[in-house]
Amino acid sequence: MTAPAPVAEVLRPLVPQVLGVLVRRYGQFDACEDAVQEALLAASEQWPAEGVPDSPRSWLVTVATRRLTDHWRSESARRRREESVAVREPVAVPGPDEEQPAGSDDTLKLLFLCCHPAVSPSSQVALTLRAVGGLTTAQIASAFLVPEATMTRRITRAKESIAAAGSTFSEPSPADFGDRLRVVLQVLYLIFNEGYTATSGENLVRDELAAEAIRLTRAVHALIPDEGEVAALLALMLLTDARREARTGPDGELVPLPEQDRTRWDAAMITEGEALVDATIGHAALGPYQVQAAIAALHATAPSTEETDWAQIVELYRVLQTLMPSPVVTINQAVAVAQASGPARGLELLDTVDAKLDVGRRLDAVRAHLLELAGDLAGAREFYLRAAERTASLPERRYLVERAGRIAPGADSARN
Repeated sequence: MTAPAPVAEVLRPLVPQVLGVLVRRYGQFDACEDAVQEALLAASEQWPAEGVPDSPRSWLVTVATRRLTDHWRSESARRRREESVAVREPVAVPGPDEEQPAGSDDTLKLLFLCCHPAVSPSSQVALTLRAVGGLTTAQIASAFLVPEATMTRRITRAKESIAAAGSTFSEPSPADFGDRLRVVLQVLYLIFNEGYTATSGENLVRDELAAEAIRLTRAVHALIPDEGEVAALLALMLLTDARREARTGPDGELVPLPEQDRTRWDAAMITEGEALVDATIGHAALGPYQVQAAIAALHATAPSTEETDWAQIVELYRVLQTLMPSPVVTINQAVAVAQASGPARGLELLDTVDAKLDVGRRLDAVRAHLLELAGDLAGAREFYLRAAERTASLPERRYLVERAGRIAPGADSARN
């Protein structure tokens, strides 16, 4: 049963807190995570009818602890372990005012655990959404358009990998902190990207994933506010998500950036994102999220596409290439170069991207756009249709086919 919105809003931020209490006490992430999920299900079934308890966190800890001890009692092979745990620390029901140990950051520790290098990226995403985000396996499977059984196996493999790696509920050493934090931020970025522009399915946007990525990034920023890349990632998400309402038309069709009604952009999110950019650029070690946030800020504050500071964006992409070289960065840079110096220059940059890499759909779509700007209409039509064939997103496919349909077959192929 899915909890009504008010109950779900109470439950979700409590997930890492409750799981943290259990893992800190009993040390078995797999069993504790299952027990917390059972407690969440019980809350979603009982609270709408009986009301939210005065101390929802204590209620969840109590129920999850009972589920955990019931599980141990049901397995004779674990009876001795259960008894040793009981001797070491009796099961206790925490009071409403129970404080976490000094220096304990359960949410951050859980994120580091879920994003362990031993776990594959797709499983890191799934486990983070379940263990830290509080989404059910069914909800995660629905968001990524895969069968629930597939997502269950993915999460199970992730927990098995964590157990096999001998990971503990603790933050990495100072020497490893930076590398592990980068993995956490990458996972949050992947979740946001899938929510903001779904790679498959009937909808362009999956609001619940984008919102969850922003919520979790806010939580990490609150825990480590002095980390510039964390603040920058939050800024990037806010500045990008501010355009969400204008990105689709009445029937869910894709509306490209130049055609968006900018009055529909979320001004509050843009203001918050700008403030975060201003607070990080020049005040923290420069990283790729800071550069991307600066690019997003230039887009978000420009009155129109024509009045965008494309020259500055080109320079920022050059910096980004030195920090995070990738074909995706090159493709985006080509769009900016085309706006600043003409489509021919942009096409020259696109020619440096290996078409065999896993960016074919994006590469074809951008090439089609630049060929159209350059006057090669036949070439543009060909690449719009090629891109449409390679995307699993129905709104994107309809948009690309519609763009191709504007160009008559056999149109002039001469470039201007």
